[in-house]
Amino acid sequence: MAVIQEKQQIVAELKEKLANTKGAVLTNYRGLTVAQDTKLRSKLRAAGVEYRVIKNTMTRIAAQEAGIEGLEAYLEGPTAIAISSVDPVAPAKVISEFVKENKLQALEIKAGIVEGKVIDVNGVKALSSLPPKEVLVAKILAGMQAPIAGFVNVLSGTLRNLVYALDAVRKQKESA
Repeated sequence: MAVIQEKQQIVAELKEKLANTKGAVLTNYRGLTVAQDTKLRSKLRAAGVEYRVIKNTMTRIAAQEAGIEGLEAYLEGPTAIAISSVDPVAPAKVISEFVKENKLQALEIKAGIVEGKVIDVNGVKALSSLPPKEVLVAKILAGMQAPIAGFVNVLSGTLRNLVYALDAVRKQKESA
């Protein structure tokens, strides 16, 4: 009886995390050495991402209860899930960078979840290639500022030309 309650508690906890997640990535971790897994976990922890291995049936039940559809197809074989409740890009970025850095074939990305929507491997890779949030905000602000700065330059150019014309008239009257 205690085992069933423990499993129900794990499912309830995972359901809550999946319902509140901004981003998550499912991976096939088979073939990773203990050292590689430890290194990956520390990088994920530093980025504020929780990384756990949970049975597929429990993940399937928690996803259904959280209202996430389409995840069942990716829950085959050994599966680990990296969940972030703050940054939707962090799990995808950290795992993709880890795979590139270590030239790993063993760590396979299966799918991802972004704010309740399931995305495939290509979606996870596209998500991981996005620049950080601060860079995106800076680009948007620069784009918003460019027309205003151009308008100010046009206005100041007109005033500058008026000042040059008045100065030329002054010099002409002084010489006459």
